[in-house]
Amino acid sequence: MNLSSSQLRRAATLQEKIEAMQEELSALLGGAEAAPAKGKPGRPAKKKRVMSEAARKKIADAQRKRWAKQKGEAPAEKKGK
Repeated sequence: MNLSSSQLRRAATLQEKIEAMQEELSALLGGAEAAPAKGKPGRPAKKKRVMSEAARKKIADAQRKRWAKQKGEAPAEKKGK
């Protein structure tokens, strides 16, 4: 997506207007959020779990081994970087 400089300026202006309107709406509603947060009310949002590259590799290797076992083949060795 290539935008011209005038399109970028217009987008920035619109973004500023949106933010100003959201602040105004928040003030009208007495400080309540304009859009409710997703999830169940009263519960903190769950953090996204992060998995290390080593853990992903270990899981992927185990899955490849299961697939090979199911196919009746020897697991293929993958070259490391």
